[in-house]
Order: sequence, then C-alpha cells, then structure tokens
Amino acid sequence: MTVSVLVPSSLTREAEDKREATRKIGYVARAATVFRVNRLVVFPDSGAEGRWGDGFVETVLRYAATPPYLRKEAWGKRDELEYAGVLPPLRVASRTGSGSDDSGSLRQGIVTEVGSDGRVRVNCGLQHPISLPEPKEGLREGERVSIRVSSRRPVRAKFVDESPPGFVVEASDLSTELSRDDAGVRLATSRHGEQLSVDRLGDIVADTGPRGMTVVFGAPERGLPEILGVAPPGGDEGGEEAERERTDLPADEPEGSRFDLWLNAVPNQGSEVVRTEEAMFAVLASLSLTE
Repeated sequence: MTVSVLVPSSLTREAEDKREATRKIGYVARAATVFRVNRLVVFPDSGAEGRWGDGFVETVLRYAATPPYLRKEAWGKRDELEYAGVLPPLRVASRTGSGSDDSGSLRQGIVTEVGSDGRVRVNCGLQHPISLPEPKEGLREGERVSIRVSSRRPVRAKFVDESPPGFVVEASDLSTELSRDDAGVRLATSRHGEQLSVDRLGDIVADTGPRGMTVVFGAPERGLPEILGVAPPGGDEGGEEAERERTDLPADEPEGSRFDLWLNAVPNQGSEVVRTEEAMFAVLASLSLTE
C-alpha cells in the first residue's frame, strides 16, 4: 500500500519571509512523517510559486527528508536553506531495532569514495565511514544508498534494496501522479468537497486501507479548483455563481474529473482559510484511523 501526498509549488506563496516559508514547509514534512506518508510530491502551480521560485518547496522538503547525520555532506550551503535551522526535527521511527543507532537498523548512506579494489566507503552516520564490497551494479560518489547495520562493534553492514524509513520527495505533474498504478484511491481536498462525517469516514477508510491513496492539497487562498482551473465540485459553497461557472467548463475536465472523491475534512471551519499544513494533519489523521 502506497500513500502519496501532493502539494503545490505555490505552497509558501503567502509567507511573509523565507524564514516563515521554511517553517511552513517543515510542518508539511512533520505531517508526512507522523502519518507514514511514503511519497511527498510537489506538483507545479505555474506563475504562483512566490518570491523564491518553483524549486524552493522541493529543495527544502528534500533537505528535511534527509537524515540529520547526512545533511552537511549532502547539501552543503544553499540559498534555499538559509533558514533550515527552523525546521522541526522529524525523528522518523526506525522499522527495526529500538532506534536508528541500534543493531539491525536500516540507515541511509552516501557513497564518499569508490576504490579500485572493489570496495566503497559509505557515510551512514556512524563514527567513521564504513568500507563495503561494491555491489555488482556499481556505485558512484555522492549516490544515496540503503545500509542494513547488524552490528556496531565490530561494524557489520551490507547494502540492501530497501527504502529507508521516512518519505521520499519527488517533483511531478498531476496527470502523471493520478495515472500511477499504485495511486490507489485519488482524493482531492477542498472546502467545496463532500463534508466528512463519522458514517462516511468508515467507507472511505475501508476503501483506502487495502488500495492505498493519493491525496492532493491546494495552497492557502488558492485551492485546488482554482489551481486546476475548474469550478468547485459541489458541497455547500459556491451558489449560483459557481453553477454558472460549471456550465462554461469543457465537457472533459482532465484533472478535476479524475479524482475518486473531493473531500472536505474540516467541515464548519472556524477560520476563513485552513492552511495546507493544517489541512494535512486534519485529513491524514482522519484517514489513518482504524476500526
């Protein structure tokens, strides 16, 4: 089961400065970690990215997803990361062992040297880089790898074909993401969507549980209907003006019509605007419930 969450490149468009924009992205990363999201995807919202360009959100998310012990070597100094210090720690739970430093832990590493003797050196956050036999497929310096550490004294480790704990960050467009074989149930979040209720939640969770899900969020003051260029899909908002807009839409809505459900997970919201990071916690918390 794959859980993919999509956020727009305009995620930070209303932030007052780069520090606040970075903090906002950190809360998105926290939500993805807390609710065990597998993939966090940034999709383009052309012309609305804000003052720091369309790569800012993706870069800060990738940095946040990088284990702290690899950040300095993997990223160095970049303008986008000027305020990376305000990012909240993710503290990703280890899948095995009692912690990320214990025996049997799965760790992410960076290849620091490829030797002529068939061995490579890998920085995986231990006291010193470790030397391992190079896999048959070969590696290159700077490449990210997964390491299974079975002992620390003496060090015993091996390369494994497993994704480390946490989420991966990717950049992609909506059409590609909604067409993936592992997209599962495709949910669009909007205040104009179907209001989530206790009775309806059971049906949705029962459907997403075995199939996985792709959940798409908009940006503050620029929701999914506006980003996609479609009229709000219904619900209790919009009125006659929205109905008139609907009649002007082309018969084929390539993005809006490809969702299985438009969902409003914060019915009767008390604030005029629910921020993207707030919506993520509300939606993912509801969808993670079990019977």
